[in-house]
Amino acid sequence: MTSKNIAILATHGFEESELSSPKAYLEQQGWTTHIISPNSGTIKAWAEKDWGKEYDVDKTLDEVSASAYDALVLPGGVINPDQLRTNDKALSFVQDFFTQHKPVAAICHGPQILINAEAVKGRKMTSVDSISIDLKNAGAIWEDSEVVVDNGLVTSRTPEDLPAFNAKMVEEINEGKHEDQNL
Repeated sequence: MTSKNIAILATHGFEESELSSPKAYLEQQGWTTHIISPNSGTIKAWAEKDWGKEYDVDKTLDEVSASAYDALVLPGGVINPDQLRTNDKALSFVQDFFTQHKPVAAICHGPQILINAEAVKGRKMTSVDSISIDLKNAGAIWEDSEVVVDNGLVTSRTPEDLPAFNAKMVEEINEGKHEDQNL
């Protein structure tokens, strides 16, 4: 088993299951996960209809580089991606994963961050239905499927898709770099 380091980029208002489920699944593989956020301390989850638990931030964006990680996970939620997609450090961090041809997995509203990182044009993707038009307008080839994989980019729609999302994410991470993956 190869050791892997996985970055999970999130801030306040992430959908709790979309961070906790992939994190647990990745750690079951024997891999290390780090919750990366713009600020240190804790970030508060959104748990379906109300605020959820707080999660410890392992590292801030100022302390990390994509080169230290094998893959990136972008949980959804409405608030989380809306904040991260306007954060220049977050966008640069995301773009570096694509530049380095590393797997990226985004679920629900998470792909909104990829729109602002200019990483969706010409890519097959899915997401929560409410941002499908945004993805199409940014040049993505959107489809309504539980999980879509496009050359190292894994996307899913909702927490109901987490089993398929987690499995495909691990498969892509095990494959390693995807040299055809470009911004």
